[in-house]
Amino acid sequence: MADQTMRTRTFFDGTWHEGSPNLINPRSHAMWLGSTVFDGSRWFEGLAPDLDLHCRRVNRSAEALGLKATVPAEEIERLTREGLKGFDGKTAVYIRPMYWAEDGGYMGVPAEPESTRFCLCLYESPMLESSGFSLTVSPFRRPTPETAPTFAKAGCLYPNSGRAIMEARARGFDNALLCDMIGHVAETATSNVFLAKDGVVYTPVPNDCFLNGITRQRIIALFRENGREVVEKALFPKDFLEADEIFSTGNHSKVVPVTRFEARSLQPGPFYREARELYWSYARRAGTDA
Repeated sequence: MADQTMRTRTFFDGTWHEGSPNLINPRSHAMWLGSTVFDGSRWFEGLAPDLDLHCRRVNRSAEALGLKATVPAEEIERLTREGLKGFDGKTAVYIRPMYWAEDGGYMGVPAEPESTRFCLCLYESPMLESSGFSLTVSPFRRPTPETAPTFAKAGCLYPNSGRAIMEARARGFDNALLCDMIGHVAETATSNVFLAKDGVVYTPVPNDCFLNGITRQRIIALFRENGREVVEKALFPKDFLEADEIFSTGNHSKVVPVTRFEARSLQPGPFYREARELYWSYARRAGTDA
């Protein structure tokens, strides 16, 4: 359940609302057939790195799910900066633009693009501590583009990640490492994943089964600018068992180390620390203050 004590502001139908207004009714296509997409960006320390990229991606996600992107990315960014003025900056803010369909097309099943609605929700959400998390290989798999709308950051994809996390937690782990349908590692249930071995950084090559995350892309670029070798390739769970270190990247907490993989304990390593330092340096250098 969402923490209702955290400050929330929601933009809908041309107006900012305090809190979380009720927006979807039982007849909404999104309510019973899950036609929702979203994106997530962050505001922390007065900074909103790559906000423009997240605003563009939510519109691409809408189109990929058959919705209509009704708000230009530049306007979503402007609204975000406007809305952030209502927060004191003491707690990090999660930035979540969303689209959903109200009506369906043929027999009600496909979303009706012209019925697309938009809202922007900003809410306080502390970032995870960088102390790390434990990880186990999940028995569940990421779907392929032929079986699910994997090109979109769609709400309907997340129950699969949710059940992977619940299964992992039942076995004493924090998070799950998911493979694709042919056994290549895709991502964790909540983030992209990296390993380091013998001075080289490796990460699964995007194959359309998982999102090529914006923070993932940023970390790869920053590593390479800093002279580090980053290899994108097909990886298997055994590669992670043999890694010198493992860390994840994602919007929620940016860069976080894995401190246990299966039965093996790991320490936050130099590549994790470098990635985190490079990212924070980039965020401040980019001058993306709200």
